[in-house]
Amino acid sequence: MDPTDWTIGPATDPSELVAASDLFDFPVSEHGARDFLAMPGHRLLLARTADGTAVGFVSGVVMRHPDKQPEMFVYELGVAESHRRRGIAAALLRALALEALALGCTGMWTGTERGNVAALATYGSLGATVDDESVFIQWAALAEAFVPGTTPSST
Repeated sequence: MDPTDWTIGPATDPSELVAASDLFDFPVSEHGARDFLAMPGHRLLLARTADGTAVGFVSGVVMRHPDKQPEMFVYELGVAESHRRRGIAAALLRALALEALALGCTGMWTGTERGNVAALATYGSLGATVDDESVFIQWAALAEAFVPGTTPSST
């Protein structure tokens, strides 16, 4: 794909994210989009075609711990199936890395499934290394895990 067929820039309008819901795991709400875009250190970049249609996105969050330098956590990366294998994902990650550097970040990291061959290939092509020793822990039902008297759901 000719790079002039799409551009990358920040998302600034919540309605634009709602309209691009098909790129995300779940439908985007106006409130969720507005909240994300307003949070300090949160970034969401869109790849747009010449007519303004969003065909990809990357989101990131600046993370800082008192004993470490700021890092950019790559929250999610997605490209419309119709526009994959055209360099959009790599371009989105490069653009997020530039944002991260401008925000004082010294590193960038993310997690993905071992079977996500496309993501691993994209990350690897940009110099990322896979840490085979890491384990991700999650509490999907936070209240059920930490609030006494709350029973686990069966879902």
